Amino acid sequence: MRKIFKQLHIWLSIPLGVVIAITCFSGAMLIFEKEITRMVQSDYYYVEEVKGEPLPLDELIARVEPTLEDGRRITGVTITDDPERSYQVNLNEPKRAAVFVDQYTGEVLGEPGRLEFFQDMFRLHRWLMDERPEDEGAVFWGKMIVGTSTLLMVIIILTGIVLWWPKTLKALKHRSKIALRKGWHRFWYDLHVAGGIYATLLLLAMALTGLTWSFEWYNKGFYKALGVDTEESGGGHSSDKSGGKSRSSAKGSTDNPYLHWSDVAKEVESRHGEFAEMTISKGEVKVKNHDYGNQRAKDTYKFDGATGEILAVELYADKEYDSKVKGWVYSVHVGSWGGIVTRIMWFLAAMLGATLPLTGYYLWIRRKFFKKSDKAQPKEGA
Repeated sequence: MRKIFKQLHIWLSIPLGVVIAITCFSGAMLIFEKEITRMVQSDYYYVEEVKGEPLPLDELIARVEPTLEDGRRITGVTITDDPERSYQVNLNEPKRAAVFVDQYTGEVLGEPGRLEFFQDMFRLHRWLMDERPEDEGAVFWGKMIVGTSTLLMVIIILTGIVLWWPKTLKALKHRSKIALRKGWHRFWYDLHVAGGIYATLLLLAMALTGLTWSFEWYNKGFYKALGVDTEESGGGHSSDKSGGKSRSSAKGSTDNPYLHWSDVAKEVESRHGEFAEMTISKGEVKVKNHDYGNQRAKDTYKFDGATGEILAVELYADKEYDSKVKGWVYSVHVGSWGGIVTRIMWFLAAMLGATLPLTGYYLWIRRKFFKKSDKAQPKEGA
């Protein structure tokens, strides 16, 4: 049986190793995208000087609106708990577009785009740089290859665990450490064997959650196994019960629909207390509490656009199970659920995942074509 697992491990890894390495490496590069982007584009994300109280939101929005092209409109404003961070004025198009403004001076800092490096890493991670086909019925080959490779990666990892599993405590000791002073061959061997087992659980978590974006059948089955009906849950989003209220109440404030946004923000902050991020849009305020846990967990405050009166509060803690699960799946996939500590762990695991196919190729080629030099290679039971 062990021999069968070994052959399965090798012959799945040989054709898929390159794709797995690319997927793991590009995923690792995306983990700290926000921090790197803020550092590289600090002129957009940070104000030059904190000067007293921020200007009213309607005044800041009035500075941004004349700079927008026809068809683009403001959908909300995002504020963080850091007074040095500029305000983010969100736009309807393209997706996730925003203009940044100095909340103390009213200066429009500009509209940064996603760094080209991270655009490429995202496309590599999801689609191997493939373009989405215009025909909806056509096969999206890049997505299909990544998804299939990730699915089979789960089998590779599981067979790897079987092959690693030691028979004695002495073998466990040898298979759990990476030798640094016994030559390059021993180092690559240990990195593949011991390094692989250290990253196993995290790589499995990344693969099993990542597949929910690759295959519709897997998505439905995965969430069904977690007790979530994806058809009824509507993707985990709460129903827009206050949308009609905000639109109808806005009739009394059509001259300046943002007039009460600053007052609403202050009211929400006084009620809510500490927060990581707050986004104000028409009729509602969404508040993110922490930089750990479910990264899509937000409390929602509904308000009257004409008067600024808070109409209702929907706390994340009170939401249905179904609406929480998808946020947790995303947080586990990217490793953000435990803050900076788990993100570092996920980064290291993904980088190890990228090296495993490469070290595996090295060991296979050496054993296959340089058998005479393999006498110094550690035995599998060692």
